[in-house]
Amino acid sequence: MADRLTSLDSWYSEGWKGLDVAVLGLGATGFSVADTLVELGSTVTVYSTDAPADSVELLDVIGATFVQTPLDRVPPELEQQAPDVVVVSPGLPPHNATVEWSVANSVVWGDIELAWRVRDKVVRGPVAAPWVTITGTNGKTTTTQLTTAMYEAAGLRAVACGNIGVPVLDVVRDPDGFDVLVVELSSHQLHYMPTSGDGAVVPLASACLNIADDHLEWHGSAEAYRAAKAKVYERTVLACVYNATDEVTRHMVEEADVVEGCRAVAFTPGVPAPGDVGIVDDVLCDRAFGDDRRNSALELATIADLEEAGLASPHMTMNVLAAAALARAGAVPPHDIRTAVRSFRADHHRTELVASADGVAWVDDSKATNPHAATASLASFDKVVWIVGGLFKGVDIDALVARFGADVRGVVVIGTDRTPVLEAFARHAPGVPVLQVEASDTDQVMPEAVRHAASVARPGDTVLLAPAAASFDQFGSYADRGRRFATAVHEHLEGSADGDTDRPSGERP
Repeated sequence: MADRLTSLDSWYSEGWKGLDVAVLGLGATGFSVADTLVELGSTVTVYSTDAPADSVELLDVIGATFVQTPLDRVPPELEQQAPDVVVVSPGLPPHNATVEWSVANSVVWGDIELAWRVRDKVVRGPVAAPWVTITGTNGKTTTTQLTTAMYEAAGLRAVACGNIGVPVLDVVRDPDGFDVLVVELSSHQLHYMPTSGDGAVVPLASACLNIADDHLEWHGSAEAYRAAKAKVYERTVLACVYNATDEVTRHMVEEADVVEGCRAVAFTPGVPAPGDVGIVDDVLCDRAFGDDRRNSALELATIADLEEAGLASPHMTMNVLAAAALARAGAVPPHDIRTAVRSFRADHHRTELVASADGVAWVDDSKATNPHAATASLASFDKVVWIVGGLFKGVDIDALVARFGADVRGVVVIGTDRTPVLEAFARHAPGVPVLQVEASDTDQVMPEAVRHAASVARPGDTVLLAPAAASFDQFGSYADRGRRFATAVHEHLEGSADGDTDRPSGERP
C-alpha cells in the first residue's frame, strides 16, 4: 500500500481507482474531497456528526456512502472499513478521538495535500499552475484577495482559494484552469500538511503575515500553533515573505527548509533595506525584485492610492505590502500592482464604516475575531466606544485591555463569557464605563449593544465593533455578527432622526 500511495502524485495516476478512502466531516471542504475522490474512481465513505441535507443527497447521487455518527468517539463503521487513507476536514482537531485513531491505524491527509497531488488535472501552460500560499493570525483574507487582484491586473487567470471559502479541490478541477492559485491556509490546514514527500506543497512564494496566540484550544499550545503556521514556508521556491515588525515570522523563515536560491523578503512600514519592500516618503517601494535593488527602488503605489481604496490604516497598509511582495515574486509589473490597489475594495466587516451621524462614526470590524486583530483595529482610531466579547478560544484578552482600556470612551460587553473582559477592565481601567448586554436572544443583542454605545459616544468618537473573539456563542458567523450590527446601527439612527431617544432608560448620559 505504501508504494501505491507514493505513486499518487498526479490526477492521472492509476492508483486512485479502487482506493478505499474515509472522509471525516461534510462541510464545504469535506464535500469537495469526496466529490474529487469519486471522480478519481476511489471508493469513498464520509463520516460526519451532522451535515446539510442537500450535501447528503448529493453524496448519494455521486456514489459516495454517508455515515452520520458522532466523531468524538471512533465510529465502529470506520474501524470495520479499515480505509487505505483518511482525509480529515480542517475543523477536526488533532486530539479528536477519531482523528487519533486514524493517525494510528491509517494514512492521514488533509484536503490541501490531496489538492496538491492532483493539481495537474487542467494545465494551461507547460506545467501545473504555481501556488502562492498565505497564512498569519490576521489579514490573511484581505492579503489573499489583494495578491489575486495584482496577478489578475497583470493579465493572468488567478484565483483566491483555500481557507478563504473556495476549496482548493474545486479550483484544481475547474475545466478552464488557472495561471496561478493564491491559497489562504489556516493553521488547521497547515497542521495536516506534510513537509516532505509527494503531498508536500512547493509554493512559488509564501507568507506568514503575523503571529499572535489563537486557536489554542484546537492546537493544544501556542508552540503547536506557531509550528503549524511555520509550515507555510517549507519548500518555497522563490520568496519567503515575512513581517519585519514580527520577529517570530523572521525566525520561521530562517528555520524553513526551502528550495536552493529562495530569498527572504521582509515587508516593513518603514524604509526598506535592500531585498525588502516598504515605504519611503508616502510611496510604497520595492527594493527586493528590481535590477539594482541596492541603489534604487521601484514605485508600487502611494499612500494616496491606499486612502482612496480604504486601505490606508496601518494594518491594511502592511497587507498591501505583503501582497505586493508576493506578486512581485511572480513577476507582476509595478504598474499592475498600482492598478490593482486603486481598484481594490476590502470585504465587508473589516474596519468597514457603517454610518456617520452627529459626529460619531460607526465601524464594523467583526472580522477582528482575536485580540491581535482587535489591536490593529483599536490602534486605527483616536477615541473609541468599544463593543467587545464572544468566544475567546483559550486566548487571554488581558494584555489588549491593558494597552487600550484606559483610553476608550466606554466599553460594551457582548457574548456569553464576559468574565475575562470585566475582570481585565476592573484591573486596568476601573474608571471606564462598562455596559453589559443582557439580551440572550440573538435578535436583540446588537440593538441593545448599539443603544448602550450611543449612550456614551460623543462627537468625534468611533463606535467600534472589534470583538476580539469568535462569534459562535451568539451568532452564526463573524459576518452574521457584523450584518446584525450594521442593521442595528441604521435602525437606531433612523429612530433617533424620528425623535426617538438614543439612550436606554436608566443609563447615565
